[in-house]
Amino acid sequence: MNEQSFSLQPFGLNPLPDLKINGSIARNANRLTVRYALLGDLAKIIIPAIADLPARKHELWQETCFEFFLGIENSTRYWEFNLSPAGHWNVYCFDDYRQGMQEELAIASLPFSVQRQASALLLTLELDLNECILADRTLDVAVTAVVKSKDEDVTYWALSHRGSQADFHRRDSFIIKL
Repeated sequence: MNEQSFSLQPFGLNPLPDLKINGSIARNANRLTVRYALLGDLAKIIIPAIADLPARKHELWQETCFEFFLGIENSTRYWEFNLSPAGHWNVYCFDDYRQGMQEELAIASLPFSVQRQASALLLTLELDLNECILADRTLDVAVTAVVKSKDEDVTYWALSHRGSQADFHRRDSFIIKL
């Protein structure tokens, strides 16, 4: 198993100083496990209520949302995974940097769990990648999040911010190898 811990860094005008996002990502054969922990004063954050019927939805990044990106090493092709604390989700496939975006229909559901605690929001995803990525391919990974405060400020969290603006799609920020 190839497992790596991560700690995300904020990018935004008014990041909440007492907030942290960390976790781990692992690939065992072609099964991916991603764990996020949003820690701090969660009363200052807009966290959507858990949905009765979680579904595939667009524009989840407009609210508090956990994301990660998987790219095939030495290829321009990559996938964007969006996970809302409400249980909603989506997966998009791109041919190149922000080009050819389409829903990845090979993935019919994203099995993840959300746990809410007083000062922690925990999200865990278990995903079989065989539907879209061959097991023998090395992956370049970016782990990210969007956090919306009750003041309507949005901060963008990533392993690395490589530009003058937050841009999760930049391949030079896909810095984990799995």
